[in-house]
Amino acid sequence: MTRKLFVTTALPYANGPFHIGHIMEYIQADIWVRFQRMQQDREVHFVGADDAHGAPIMIAAEKAGLTPQQFVANIAAGRQQYLDGFHISFDNWHSTDGQENHELSQTIYRNLKAAGFITTKTIEQFFDPVKNMFLPDRYIKGACPKCSAADQYGDSCEACGAVYAPTELKNPYSTLTGAAPVMKTSEHFFFKLSDPQCVAFLKDWALGDVDGVPRLQPEVANKAREWLGDESEGLGDWDISRDAPYFGIEIPDEPGKYFYVWLDAPVGYLASLKNYFGKTSRDYDAFMADPETEQYHFIGKDITYFHTLFWPAMLKFSGMRVPNNVFVHGFITVSGEKMSKSRGTGISPLRYLDIGMNPEWLRYYIAAKLNSHVEDVDFNPEDFVARVNADLIGKYVNIASRSAGFIAKRFGGKITARLAPENAGFLETLRASADEIAKDYETREYGRALRAIMHQADIINAYVDQHKPWVLAKDPAAEPALHEVCSTLLEAFRVLTIYLKPVLPALAAQVEALMNLPPMNWADIVQPLPDGHVVNAYSHLMQRVEPKMLDALFDAPAAEPAAATTPVASEIEYIAPTITIDDFSKIDLRIAKIVNAELVEGSDRLLRLTLDIGESSTRNVFAGIKSAYKPEDLIGKLTVMVANLAPRKMKFGVSEGMVLAASAKDEKAKPGIYILNPWPGAEPGMRIR
Repeated sequence: MTRKLFVTTALPYANGPFHIGHIMEYIQADIWVRFQRMQQDREVHFVGADDAHGAPIMIAAEKAGLTPQQFVANIAAGRQQYLDGFHISFDNWHSTDGQENHELSQTIYRNLKAAGFITTKTIEQFFDPVKNMFLPDRYIKGACPKCSAADQYGDSCEACGAVYAPTELKNPYSTLTGAAPVMKTSEHFFFKLSDPQCVAFLKDWALGDVDGVPRLQPEVANKAREWLGDESEGLGDWDISRDAPYFGIEIPDEPGKYFYVWLDAPVGYLASLKNYFGKTSRDYDAFMADPETEQYHFIGKDITYFHTLFWPAMLKFSGMRVPNNVFVHGFITVSGEKMSKSRGTGISPLRYLDIGMNPEWLRYYIAAKLNSHVEDVDFNPEDFVARVNADLIGKYVNIASRSAGFIAKRFGGKITARLAPENAGFLETLRASADEIAKDYETREYGRALRAIMHQADIINAYVDQHKPWVLAKDPAAEPALHEVCSTLLEAFRVLTIYLKPVLPALAAQVEALMNLPPMNWADIVQPLPDGHVVNAYSHLMQRVEPKMLDALFDAPAAEPAAATTPVASEIEYIAPTITIDDFSKIDLRIAKIVNAELVEGSDRLLRLTLDIGESSTRNVFAGIKSAYKPEDLIGKLTVMVANLAPRKMKFGVSEGMVLAASAKDEKAKPGIYILNPWPGAEPGMRIR
């Protein structure tokens, strides 16, 4: 019977490019999907999408002068280079703002409402009277109600760790406008997660077994037990609505009300599959109604609550298929610490590719550290170099490099399948591991699978050292032995390649070309190459990792000083003398929103700017940009300012900082002043590092 698999990864929020955490998750899921596709009895559909809705997208788009749809489209346009670059094999990539998601989300809501699982409550919430909108917690700041630390967010204090409601803040203010919020009431819609039927279902689904095996990972099941257990406070009803203005999906028959992004985001999994089936003339409804269809989600541990409580319950009581499982993974760290750009330990996926690092080095290294538990994966630069070079080059590729050349040069590229019993038995021993390795891939025990494969590589390399083909090649009488030894090694290399193919798909394709083979599947492990099969001339398969690449990965490229006698162009200034990172760190650069801009009476070149940098009050800055900008064109825009510059008393008033702008060395030769404008998604107060 054919297994029908529907597989997804968590949907990335469409307010920025992919980070290394996304890539780790996609690699984990992609390995599992590629393994399934190598089986003859599997039908696999692997889809993803951008999580496109919510207040942050709406606000970021507004700051960028774009519609939310345009903003999201710009982000989505950059996705494919990452997916192609790391060999991620999604069948489809969609958006939660697609028509399919609007229809499915509204259908689920209607079904839940008809089944009695939707209720309404009147809640009090902070409202920005200037922006004319209710404020999510992230857009409210004030003094901590516990320790009085200033400029704390609306849900928790970074100074003392206290957790509280935004209404408890002292002297709260809107980070969007600086205005003091007012309390207003609004009717919100709730999914009745506290309903005894929901609780009973979730206890059975989250804490139950599948064929005698616990459904969820132990760490995830333990958290679910805390949330669902008798000693817990119980499940609260889930607020699924937001008030206009909001970028999202309208609640049917409720003007001005929208679904909270966390309702429609996971529905995006179904919407992407439906979109894909529409493109490929498949019957989505029949596939999802088929009791043999299996549904799996790969997610990070930070969104476990949504995926193991809200999502399955929402599907269950709207009459839809519930997930077979949710596979949760940890975060990725660098040398045991959380990644930090300021400490030089951030990893940019695009930078990794741009400096020429092989994506399959990272795929292998991450796979070697992944297992079925919710554990963080640590990227250690020294370990990365050592493991990739030792395993992939020193062990795996070494097998082909020691044997394929002799077959091409001495035997016309033809291998022999007429093997002595000891060589045939040697290969059968390697093939005997297929079921155990397959089980490890199936259960996401990738690290264990790769340890088993590399153990086989050690055995094969011991065979190389024992039979020494380079010595046999010097003895004309040993020609038959050389042919048999090298043929045995190439067959062993082929078997290892099949084992590694889910992790190293591009390298496997190179091996398939080298050995004149169609794409190899798992069943090919037990089908040896026929006698006389012709292989191509060997060419190098993979380079070693050079340690200097890791330096380039973590360190920003230094600007090379221009020669004193050769400026780049007449209007460009020479690079200033080199400084240290300590020098740079003394300058506190902040994202600033221009709340107001006005002419300065009596000045031919100054504008007075009122800037919001996330503090409780705004800053007053005088900028010499009158020749380049009209005041009204600047209001509402973001720029960059030096926030820790000593205040300067001028005849027009006190300037409390400096905005950054670019200009040519000789403004007469090349006129123009250009204030810095951050990338969409930046918010007032963010520090530039």
